[in-house]
Amino acid sequence: MNASGHRELQAKEYLEKHQIMELLSQLTSFLLFDRPKKPREYLISLLERLRIAKITSVAYPYFMDNSNIVSMFEMMDSSGRGCISFVQYKEALKNLGLCTANEILHDDGHIITLDKFRDEVLT
Repeated sequence: MNASGHRELQAKEYLEKHQIMELLSQLTSFLLFDRPKKPREYLISLLERLRIAKITSVAYPYFMDNSNIVSMFEMMDSSGRGCISFVQYKEALKNLGLCTANEILHDDGHIITLDKFRDEVLT
């Protein structure tokens, strides 16, 4: 492996180990959701809140409320059956930053209803 390929692999491993891409995705989501007038100050404040939450084990700042969760579920349940597939469920959790791409979720064979989806997102 050449030096460039080795550095690229090291960078990729570093980003995965520290979940940097997931963090940046979450920060971007917060930013787009709130659309603050001073985005840099907002991001600094948000990172500080995340640091404090980690140190003190208090609740992680979250921007989803029930109406957002219902809307997201309804978009995935386009046929209006009242349930979504496990694949949709897992993808939604990844997009929300509630599980990593490498995290293994086991399909217990049960359908994913709005209540189950809401419970997972809010806990």
